[in-house]
Amino acid sequence: MSGNTTYLELSQEGGGAHKFYEVTVQDTVVSVRYGRIGAAGQQQTSTFPTHEKAQAAAARKIGEKVRKGYAPAVQGQRAARSVTRRQVSSAPSTAQAVAPVLWRFRTEAAAFGIHVDQDRCWVGNQDGDVYTLGHDGEVLARYQLPHGVKCLVADDFWIYAGCDDGKVYDLSSKLPFAAYDIAPDVDIFWLDIREGILNVADRSGGLTVIDHEDEYQWSRRSQGQGAWMVRRDEHAVYHGHQRGVTAYAADGSRELWHTPTQGAVLFGWQEDASVYAGTDRKVVQRLAKADGALEATYACETVVYSCATSPGGRYVFAGDRASSVYCFAADGTRLWKLDTGGGAALSMQYLDEKLYMVTTDGSLVCVDASDAAIAAAQQGTVPVARDVKSAAALPTYTPSATVRTVASTAASGIVVECVQDGGRLRVHVVSDGYEPSWNVQFPRHIRQAGARYVVDELSAASGGFYRVRGEIRQLV
Repeated sequence: MSGNTTYLELSQEGGGAHKFYEVTVQDTVVSVRYGRIGAAGQQQTSTFPTHEKAQAAAARKIGEKVRKGYAPAVQGQRAARSVTRRQVSSAPSTAQAVAPVLWRFRTEAAAFGIHVDQDRCWVGNQDGDVYTLGHDGEVLARYQLPHGVKCLVADDFWIYAGCDDGKVYDLSSKLPFAAYDIAPDVDIFWLDIREGILNVADRSGGLTVIDHEDEYQWSRRSQGQGAWMVRRDEHAVYHGHQRGVTAYAADGSRELWHTPTQGAVLFGWQEDASVYAGTDRKVVQRLAKADGALEATYACETVVYSCATSPGGRYVFAGDRASSVYCFAADGTRLWKLDTGGGAALSMQYLDEKLYMVTTDGSLVCVDASDAAIAAAQQGTVPVARDVKSAAALPTYTPSATVRTVASTAASGIVVECVQDGGRLRVHVVSDGYEPSWNVQFPRHIRQAGARYVVDELSAASGGFYRVRGEIRQLV
């Protein structure tokens, strides 16, 4: 019986040496070879009663490594990805009062990713864990991704996690899959997605735009390095870096405007008519989307790590390095400053009189930002913060390298098919009632020419393609 070999590699943090892990199944023998790339490595062998049991043991070993961040590779061809993790610190707040924290969930690792919508809260940390919680703090589920989460972004009701491995995972279904794979030479700092178009800001001040088929569209180089801000709307992409904010036409055809900011941009937010840039010179600055004009400045007391607004920009919130959270009126008047009670806020979002923050200790914190709660906090009266715990049997979902097969006669759902189109494998809908010429955003690693799959749900995106929701199964 011929052997079956799986070869995996892991990029070490900082773009240094790689580790490799190779598993070969030969009849009833499983051979494992591992070590530093370029070396012969060490080898172990195990013998099992049957070929099926050998295959099962090999699958378990491979699964363990994939969960730790290893990925399939071609031996000798994989280049190291540069990974820059944001260097942050926090100091005690000088605020006289503490924010009215309702509940706190500790993820056990530094966290930058946050998204809050009407249904739930999402938090992602540098261990690759993404948790979903109800607005009452109940932990609902956990997604375990192979690499650290840089940010969480939403596109309509789809949720994506951008990770240190250069992949952007679609978390909209129980089983996450890699929807985008960013080129290895891009050291990712921040991401934004709109209508399936992925926008990537990087360490060198570059901006790269990729479409829903994971194909390069255009790129631009801004004047400054270290682009920690990228926001997009229907008209433009707003790119914040060390020398300010630059706006580009949505199709990449030209630069629309550039506005120097007071310090390097470390975080960005947007409303319909304005963008907000938090900087290392202790301010948040509001710029007009139309022409980049400076509309207002919100002065903090130390470096600004994060910012957010209430709808329409009525209130502007900021978190600084000294573990304080601020609230300003739209015109720049400071309304209050409070101690976060749990380190510096690295990302934040406001919804329905609640301010949600992820902090330097990896906690997701929910603050009651209503006028009454803030007034009480300023007088020294705050609720007892509830420390949220995960349930022992918390559902945990990981990206799958394979899909379940199902007989055509037993399948229910929407049928799609992989077809060759100009040298690329595309996925089109076969079932009636859908536009057959539209592409389907579909995991690239499972595409096989001529293969058919059944999915639970397809949703039309305004960019003229379909997105998958629910389980994907291959028809046999």
